[in-house]
Amino acid sequence: MSARVLGSGSGAGSAAEPAEAGAAPAPDTGVESPPVEAAVLAVDPAALARTTRSRRALGAFRLAIAVVEIVALIGNYQYVLEFPLFASVNFFSYFTILSAMLAVVVLLVAAGFALTQHRDPPVLAAFRTIVTVYLLVSGIVFALIAVQASTRDYRLEVPWSDTLLHFVVPVLALVAWTVDAVIAVNPPVPWATIGLVLVFPAGWLVYTLVRGADIGWYPYFFLDAGQVGGYLGVAVYCVLVLLIFVGLTSVLVGVHRRLARRGVRRRAGR
Repeated sequence: MSARVLGSGSGAGSAAEPAEAGAAPAPDTGVESPPVEAAVLAVDPAALARTTRSRRALGAFRLAIAVVEIVALIGNYQYVLEFPLFASVNFFSYFTILSAMLAVVVLLVAAGFALTQHRDPPVLAAFRTIVTVYLLVSGIVFALIAVQASTRDYRLEVPWSDTLLHFVVPVLALVAWTVDAVIAVNPPVPWATIGLVLVFPAGWLVYTLVRGADIGWYPYFFLDAGQVGGYLGVAVYCVLVLLIFVGLTSVLVGVHRRLARRGVRRRAGR
């Protein structure tokens, strides 16, 4: 995020054997068994063909999103270079920029698997969900900044690159994530993703607060104690953003797991 605020203010396996009579059912781990899905696809060539076509289309879509994100990053960097006092290192200190770069890597990897494999590695489901949340949070935070700017009579410039970074790409990424969930051939996103999603933002927050206290510059107004009424104000905003991270991730994980179970039952004819 690098829009400038102008104006006043501070800076398969085979099918399982039948269970023995009277045996206790296997515990529900909440994770669908991949061999069931593989077996269904193996005995239904038409289903396999449909899945392959859908996966390839999704792979091309993921690749296109990565290209758009790269264009947006380059355009945004060129935009900030127009301000001679803006240090390049500050550009790479925005959460939006760092998460966009991470999204490019994950999207390219996910595109490769979708174009060449019948399903993604289990760990990729978590990473795709995490970067989708990061992109969505970047858009939400940018909207909050726009609201804050309007209440303080600031003029917020939004170049085309920021529009791509904060609005277009997050929507496209959510669409790609949803399509994958609907296709339902990948393992369900693990609940542990809700905790993992906070690892990178927590590290970034520590870096930003330490660096900001040293150089007197913060990428977002709500991290500057001088602009939000002290460190209590900073803490309140951080908790709010934390809740957004956890809330969005919880929703996506829950939706993906539900659609994954439904997809397995559909293909199994149940």
